[in-house]
Amino acid sequence: MKSALLLVLLLSFLVLGACAKTRKVDPELAAAVQRYLDGYNATYQKLSAAASAADWDSQTHIVEGDETNAKRTQAAMEAQAVFTGSVENIETARRFLERKGELSDLHRRELERVLFQAGDNPQTIPELVKQRIAAETAQTEKLYGFTFTLDGKELTPNEIDKGLREETDLAKRRKLWEASKEVGKELKAGLVGLQRLRNESVRALGYPDFFSYMASEYGMSTAELAAEIETVNRELRPLFRELHTWTRHELAKRYGQPVPDLIPADWLPNRWGQDWSGLVEVKGFDLDPALNARGSEWLVQQAERFYVSLGFPALPPSFWEKSSLYPAPANAGFKKNTHASAWHIDLEHDVRSLMSVEPNADWYETTHHELGHIYYYLCYTNPQVPPLLREGANRAYHEAVGSLMGLAAMQPRFVKGVGLDTGTTQPDPMQVLLKEALNYAVFIPWSAGTMFGFEKELYADELPSSKWNQRWWELAARYQGIAPPTPRGEEFCDAATKTHINDDPAGYYDYALSFVLLFQLHDHIAHEILHEDPRDTNYFGRKDVGEFLRSILTPGMSVDWRELLKEKTGSALSAKPMLRYFEPLMGWLKEQNRGRKPTLGEI
Repeated sequence: MKSALLLVLLLSFLVLGACAKTRKVDPELAAAVQRYLDGYNATYQKLSAAASAADWDSQTHIVEGDETNAKRTQAAMEAQAVFTGSVENIETARRFLERKGELSDLHRRELERVLFQAGDNPQTIPELVKQRIAAETAQTEKLYGFTFTLDGKELTPNEIDKGLREETDLAKRRKLWEASKEVGKELKAGLVGLQRLRNESVRALGYPDFFSYMASEYGMSTAELAAEIETVNRELRPLFRELHTWTRHELAKRYGQPVPDLIPADWLPNRWGQDWSGLVEVKGFDLDPALNARGSEWLVQQAERFYVSLGFPALPPSFWEKSSLYPAPANAGFKKNTHASAWHIDLEHDVRSLMSVEPNADWYETTHHELGHIYYYLCYTNPQVPPLLREGANRAYHEAVGSLMGLAAMQPRFVKGVGLDTGTTQPDPMQVLLKEALNYAVFIPWSAGTMFGFEKELYADELPSSKWNQRWWELAARYQGIAPPTPRGEEFCDAATKTHINDDPAGYYDYALSFVLLFQLHDHIAHEILHEDPRDTNYFGRKDVGEFLRSILTPGMSVDWRELLKEKTGSALSAKPMLRYFEPLMGWLKEQNRGRKPTLGEI
């Protein structure tokens, strides 16, 4: 009896506690907030669509000397900035949030989003906001309009990337790598101005600096975010150290050179050392011949077929009509941004992709990744999610979903299942794992180390431009274990050669967190839905996988990202599923590295 009575009392306390936490919504206040938000969302959606459409033209049709698109983009972005940063919107949102205890969770989120949008371009300082928009537009034009050359001959970014993957002559590799860095010199002056303008614009709304402003979208301070990022780096450091040791010895043997402590950057198959997977060719798993036979169009169409097989709808006809999916012809008379991206133009159903698809394995994975963004857009375009909250649960979720689908599409059973002929030889599972680790695990110290550290110091510490290149390579040495092939003075700006530094600033850690998220989601799908080895799954045709994904995508930003992750996977953000995935490889690497001295220290 006593135990039963105690149980009743305990349940009573729990019920009372839950009632005490229940938000008491004021109906009159709710009606006033809804009227305000209805008007805000309508205007925001209209201006956002105009700015996105103008920016799309600026990035898909770049003509040297023609400023038409740049001026139109600048005007559209200024109009959007005048509205989102208006004093009236700032004051109205703040006034309503003074009573946030009487608001619904959705209304509170929308009002906080209004203030976040205002922080990027507050009209309390309209002239500075105009300067920033003009500077960012000019920087984007300069970045994507740059002509790369080698020995006086023009070459494309795709050709640079192909050369760094395939060229075996070290002298030629160095020239290719150095050519890829020339754009940084052109961008440095613009970045000096943007460092100041970005910091000053957000300070007008109370943020210490632009980096802290971006971190706040996660509900974190810079210090809290840095602690989370360092935890991820430390957890994955043992695996990366083994990969780094193996790579140093492998490349030294390949090029007939002494084994270096730090890997020369021009030895690696990627301009920034962010992806080393090109070092490994998995026999029995060469996709390029089969993809080349199919052609570029097949890659995008096949990616759509994958999503449809999961229960998602076919892409709207406007996607195919308005997207820019393939490289601009050599005689086109214009250039385009060659960095793959997905666009939600009107926050409704005008979704587009900007790519330069060629029939190879890299673009095969990228098409699946980019359509992951597109389907995320389509999922949270629904009446329950207002336009203001039509974003990922946090910024990393979007990339996590794209990368998850890219990983799924590259797994051996999936590839065989969709009819891609990779030959009769069975791929070595350990080589498949090694190639994946040289992509996913190697990416973490780049994104959560070099890029995170540089942009944090650029904005939070206002790192002077006289030290940019020096600091960039110090961070690359510490986190990635790489070094420039020859000393690089401050006339260079190697950080600015990465597009995101210029046009998507202070948020590159999204990609690192997205990889952690993707392995967490993949681990759940493999074990709880498919009941398959996570290293060799086949999502194709599994409507239950599609249902799980839609349950994550559909709410957009209308829910707490931490609660969503816990609810759907049963755990908080953790790198442990990623470590478990590569656990068999860790033993193999240690055997390969027996007797070799590691040169990477602790973080």
